[in-house]
Amino acid sequence: MRLTRRTVIAGGAGAAGLILAPAVLGQGRPRVVVIGGGAGGASAARHLAIASGGAVDVTLVEASPLYTTCFFSNFYLGGLRDIESLQFGYDGLAAAGVTVIHDLATGIDRDARTVTLAGGAVLSYDRLVLSPGIDFREDAVPGWSLDAAEVMPHAYKAGPQTVLLRQMVQAMPEGGLFVMVAPPNPYRCPPAPYERVCMIAHALSQTNPTAKIMILDPKDKYSKQTLFENGWLKYYDGMVEWIGPDFGGGDVEVRPDTMEVLIEGEAQPVDVCNVIPAQKAGKIADIAGVTDDSGWAPVDPASMRSRLDENLWVLGDASNATEMPKSAVAANSQAGVAVAAILGDLTDAAVPAASYINTCWSVLAPDDSVKVGGAYEPAGDHIASVGSFISAADEDAETRRLTYEESFGWYDAMTADIFG
Repeated sequence: MRLTRRTVIAGGAGAAGLILAPAVLGQGRPRVVVIGGGAGGASAARHLAIASGGAVDVTLVEASPLYTTCFFSNFYLGGLRDIESLQFGYDGLAAAGVTVIHDLATGIDRDARTVTLAGGAVLSYDRLVLSPGIDFREDAVPGWSLDAAEVMPHAYKAGPQTVLLRQMVQAMPEGGLFVMVAPPNPYRCPPAPYERVCMIAHALSQTNPTAKIMILDPKDKYSKQTLFENGWLKYYDGMVEWIGPDFGGGDVEVRPDTMEVLIEGEAQPVDVCNVIPAQKAGKIADIAGVTDDSGWAPVDPASMRSRLDENLWVLGDASNATEMPKSAVAANSQAGVAVAAILGDLTDAAVPAASYINTCWSVLAPDDSVKVGGAYEPAGDHIASVGSFISAADEDAETRRLTYEESFGWYDAMTADIFG
């Protein structure tokens, strides 16, 4: 299964515009409000406006006027890309006919079908799409809280935290220790913490080659494990140490005030500590009452419609999409299915059978990237994998170089599809 610009867009939100030519039923334009301007929400809003030909009133609510992509942010941490290259505004959505409101959604009344914003405005909707990304379980790592994120950053919501983490790495003393506390499953972009290690190792190898990196991991295995470990051995031999749960990786406490990490009760001084906590759906999904005990929002596998409210959809990282990982490609793909389902609700448009895709590229070193991905379909009460691929451990240098170049093409195609 080889993903190109064409297949990435055809399998994602862009497909909705090719399939649907709706005629809106009833009087007046139905109103759809989308909360969250990332890969899921912005894709859904933009393609809903395009696919409806202006017949649906689409409003996007996103607090930040500038979106920094988490995907590809590890390139910035490695010094291979600047932060501005990861940032996008919403002019492309406005040009597609979306009303963009930069404010924070603070309340949802599902009975009245209204969204309340921090600025005091109240928006009415016929259908609501939530794509708020992630929030953190603050009690997940003893000693860590959001208040400590300026000392021990998570950098798992891209933007100022990403910049802070890079500055801390650059300021590490010669021979210093960088510690990552990795998250438990499920979490945003399964390969991302280990790609981050590659990129921080690359940056340190240029300026601080005697520095060390320690990964404390509560999981006994992780995405692309063999590929990453081979990469660490090849490019950063002796710099990276992974400590799994059998050796204390799951029994960790942090002390931000003294810059220490306790591993099974034993204190380890650190120079930089990147804490990536356990995660849950973004806060507005909780406020809306569409999450369950897992912390994520259960959805209908054939449409991404909330299982708890027929007028509401949940996309991307916030959803419990069962066998689908949480990634930008997955969110964009889910947006395409949701757009078709919403237009089917509001118009006389036919709704095609749902299908989903995912691909995650990971850079090991300049000119050496690997990838994993698959295709997914509804299967009873869940979304199931129906095919997958992963880079081979024995690929030659040219194949890896081509995968590296392919990732840049994907990024450009994906961000164009999301933001216009």
